[in-house]
Amino acid sequence: MTNPLLDIRIGTMIKGNLPDPAAYVRQILPLGFESIEPFFWQTIGGKDIPKLAAELKEAIGDADVKIDTLGMFGNPLETTEIDQQTLEGWKTLIDNAHLFGAKTIAGFTGRIRGKSIEESLPRYKQVWSELAKRAADKGVRLAFENCAMDGNWASGDWNIAHNPDAWELIFNETPDDNIGLEWEPCHQMVYLIDPIPQIRKWAPKIFHVHGKDATIRWDVIRENGIFGKYPFVQMRSPGFGDSDWTRVISELRLAGYKGCIDIEGWHDPVYRNELEITGQVKSLNYLKEARGGMSFIANPA
Repeated sequence: MTNPLLDIRIGTMIKGNLPDPAAYVRQILPLGFESIEPFFWQTIGGKDIPKLAAELKEAIGDADVKIDTLGMFGNPLETTEIDQQTLEGWKTLIDNAHLFGAKTIAGFTGRIRGKSIEESLPRYKQVWSELAKRAADKGVRLAFENCAMDGNWASGDWNIAHNPDAWELIFNETPDDNIGLEWEPCHQMVYLIDPIPQIRKWAPKIFHVHGKDATIRWDVIRENGIFGKYPFVQMRSPGFGDSDWTRVISELRLAGYKGCIDIEGWHDPVYRNELEITGQVKSLNYLKEARGGMSFIANPA
């Protein structure tokens, strides 16, 4: 019997550049993760991607764990050597997504460094129109994480897809059905945007969700503002931040979202380093509870 709770799976991200990602997967699967998102930072680093796919599938074995999304994070719009490696990484993951069973590749749009979002749009359209066609031919979707990477509207180094005004622009430039968002509430809360209305409006474009939250430090804002020396927001793992994930997941379900929420670790100021897995397991169990737990009771009718 199919468990409808698993229409939304709770998983985690894994670093594809680890010496042995499959060994890490074997280590964490007994903890109860239901999906994994292998990801790369700027370059796939010479990894044999078909071999990696085979190793991860072997590590998962008979476990009911999905690889729904692959990540490629960097700046594919610029032309330095590392930026070109990011662009080639997108192409490689698009071409090999089927080996993982993945249907989405996620990451940053990139941007022209030091330029405004509008000034980045021509290059954005050039690169992503081509990648969207390549992905469509493979049955793959492309999703942009809503992370500013410390950029803003006027300038930045990594990404232009970090707020709703920018989404309007980029989806107008690339109206392709297979271009959407890798969304998380954290990156909207960092800019004091309420994430709940976003789900209702942008759900058709939400292809993948990251499990990351934030705590707004209103005491700091009231005393020091948002440009003082003390950070007014902390990125947190789900269960430690301000978001009501029961409501988030409910809104996602109401909007028809079926996919994964993969926890993005390595950001929590408390549960990191030796406490990283402790924090992730807490988030895993918290998100499962917010989703509705793991029990399934058949309709008595």
